[in-house]
Amino acid sequence: MEVIIRKFSLDDYERVLQLWRQCNLPLKPEGRDSLEEIRRQLELPQVIFLVAEKEGQVVGTVLATHDGRKGWINRLAVDPAFRGQGLGQLLVRAAERELEAAGLLMFAALIEEDNLPSLRLFEKLGYTVHPDIKYFTRKKFPGA
Repeated sequence: MEVIIRKFSLDDYERVLQLWRQCNLPLKPEGRDSLEEIRRQLELPQVIFLVAEKEGQVVGTVLATHDGRKGWINRLAVDPAFRGQGLGQLLVRAAERELEAAGLLMFAALIEEDNLPSLRLFEKLGYTVHPDIKYFTRKKFPGA
């Protein structure tokens, strides 16, 4: 497969949103996934946003972030027409290389339990499942 994995460009934005919709990723185009918010995130040194491109089309994404201690693999998406060809694995490994270059040696991914293809992929790539860990979030609303 002749695929180029490269840094995300703001010119990729509309195609990336379209891909995320195709892949049923939860989207917040008025919030965290807005062009302005992604532009802001890209200015942060701990954000690595990669796309896979084939024949000029964005066919995959991965967004890696880190806290200086652990790297996180997020927003992994592969165009349904290109699944089963190892593209997800290429994207995860590319993100890991970028995180490793930033000095990180531990990588993690949060995956919803009904996302069987992603669960299988990360297990295949040597990630350990931690069924005993519960994930908590708290969102701070502006003005609250």
